[in-house]
Amino acid sequence: MKVLVTGANGLLGQHLVNLLLENGFFVIATGRGPSRLPFRISETYRYKEVDITDKDAVGDLLISEKPEIVIHAAAMTQVDECELEQDQCFNINVNGTAHVLSQSESHSQVIIYISSDFVFDGAKGNYTEEDTLNPVNWYGFTKTRAEALIKASAIPWAIVRTSLVYGNSFNGTRKNIIAWVKDKLTKKETIKVVDDQLRTPTYVEDLAKGVLLIIEKKLTGIFHLSGKDILSPYTIAGKTAAHFFLDKDLIDRVNASVFTQPAKRPPVTGLSIEKARNQLGYEPLSFEDGLKKMFQANRKA
Repeated sequence: MKVLVTGANGLLGQHLVNLLLENGFFVIATGRGPSRLPFRISETYRYKEVDITDKDAVGDLLISEKPEIVIHAAAMTQVDECELEQDQCFNINVNGTAHVLSQSESHSQVIIYISSDFVFDGAKGNYTEEDTLNPVNWYGFTKTRAEALIKASAIPWAIVRTSLVYGNSFNGTRKNIIAWVKDKLTKKETIKVVDDQLRTPTYVEDLAKGVLLIIEKKLTGIFHLSGKDILSPYTIAGKTAAHFFLDKDLIDRVNASVFTQPAKRPPVTGLSIEKARNQLGYEPLSFEDGLKKMFQANRKA
């Protein structure tokens, strides 16, 4: 079975490609710019450079490849950058999704869209798949608009919402919170980390496995795939420092009012994963075990 993965150069995209190849799928990886994936071209894998905002390029790709499954993970995800560059963000996250979706409807059997906990306002936390969407920033708004497009699809679809993804990249992706904390503390730099926001940090390998479960079980609808621990970024930073044997005293506990960021952050966005547990058999690692896997991988590297 052939699977197309957009955003394959990103952290999740890399792990999706790797997991799909390990499970016998034919994978077409796509990204904006040259490949940053370590996989060799083979009979079951190839990379295509495609800008999803280019409708014709997306059309040419889907027409030529005709993948049975499309996993649309490509997005502009830097929240402050999205707030400052709203037209570009909308073009990538909404128009790009529209291009991928319209061609998938003609040439594929199912589409899986990767969304975010930032579609919620953060007023209560522990959000279920049925809770009302009410984003507080432009990034979250574009994800809700893209979700609306997917929900109106003419082919079967699944939407995966996740939260604060972390893990080891194979090669050359932007830093996630764990890598950022580790990098700063290794350099003996003081960092300010908020303690008045709550998230459910998600180990990237768990997220990729959750997407694979959706494919294997042929399920549709909305699924929350995140970690099971509700933690503040400050707690995440402290646990990261402990696992990498770094100086926790370099971490300053602050609240969100200290920062003058362009984009507002929802305060409490933890995701309920009960539906995924019950229907998919999804069971993520604890945050400590996720860090342990990262640590072991770094020790072996």
